[in-house]
Amino acid sequence: MTKRIVVTGIGATSAIGGTAPENWTNLLAGMSGGRSLEHEWVAEYDLPVTFAAEAIVRPESVLARPVAKRLDPSSQFAMIAAMEAWEDAGAPDVDPDRLGVDFATGIGGVWTLLDAWDTLREKGPRRVMPMTVPMLMPNSAAGNLSLHFQARAFARTVASACASSTESLVNAYEHLKAGLADVVIAGGTESAIHPITIASFASMQALSRRNDDPSTASRPYSEDRDGFVMGEGAAVLILETEEHAKARGAKIYAELVGGGVTADAFHITANAPEGAVRAVKLALESAGRTADEITHVNAHATSTPVGDPNEYTALHDVMGDRVHDVPVSATKASTGHLLGGTGALEAIFTVLAIRDRIAPPTINITTQDPAIPLKVSGEPQSLGDGPQLAISNSFGFGGHNAVAAFADYEG
Repeated sequence: MTKRIVVTGIGATSAIGGTAPENWTNLLAGMSGGRSLEHEWVAEYDLPVTFAAEAIVRPESVLARPVAKRLDPSSQFAMIAAMEAWEDAGAPDVDPDRLGVDFATGIGGVWTLLDAWDTLREKGPRRVMPMTVPMLMPNSAAGNLSLHFQARAFARTVASACASSTESLVNAYEHLKAGLADVVIAGGTESAIHPITIASFASMQALSRRNDDPSTASRPYSEDRDGFVMGEGAAVLILETEEHAKARGAKIYAELVGGGVTADAFHITANAPEGAVRAVKLALESAGRTADEITHVNAHATSTPVGDPNEYTALHDVMGDRVHDVPVSATKASTGHLLGGTGALEAIFTVLAIRDRIAPPTINITTQDPAIPLKVSGEPQSLGDGPQLAISNSFGFGGHNAVAAFADYEG
């Protein structure tokens, strides 16, 4: 019998909410997470960009101090989102050897790494924390989640830039289909709002510079878009086989029906539409679905001058002119860009869009770029009453492309 993979729990923390329900409510209400940064280092380093989308709930207000002090902020966010998702899933009673972790980050423990470097330079090697390496390593979040939840099937980490956590979802889907686990804790995290990352992204002209208006700075598809807004946080989905979920009477949000991962082999930062096309087609093929069945797209849509039209080109190549009639959401306009955590957060939004049959709004559209004639709106859009098939796209530096396909669950 072919295994079906379902979503039974969700958890998220970002600039617009400290829980998944808060994120969804505030997203539908059109909230923006873009805010001026109130840190001394902004002026100290004379940063050209002085705002970002910092998580609205700080980890230290949620986690016990002994736990928080042994985790980099990126792992702190991961733990918070995972604990919420696990509880939301009903704390599944699962054999530890059948519980896995597929997790992701784009950058990892940058705060730990650079704080340790400052300590070394200023105070010497004996003052560097013994836990520095376990905290900064990119697999720290996956490892700590494995320890906390006693997940012994595997604890795997993806680092594929901004495609990372969508790729982890695809990996989890494949691992569950292959019978390597019954339940997987999947998602991604990032906490990289740091002087070095802001300076670096600004240097390559990737960030919006609307310092005087942070809340409207991220403008996907607008003619006057000028780059993305740095975000932070984490998102987690509890994925499990339908058989396991039904046996324990779990609630089911939606079905993860397929996924596709490709590489452009084109340019280290610029993306090629052909890679995205293949990723969408692979997701549909693995789902046994066609492009004509797609009812909603959560787009990567970073609001960069080149990236947005490239994604439209890819979607048009797959869907033809029908793409103009399918509701599209570009939710980074609200949350900022969580880099390695963004795909999992947008996957949760996709799942909830299917559940509630409503596409969340794309805020901050001024004049829509005529070269990107997608069906986007500053207000929520109805998805109608029929069967739902939605895709969530993520593309990252290095030519990484990942697409997850979700459908409404029919048991």
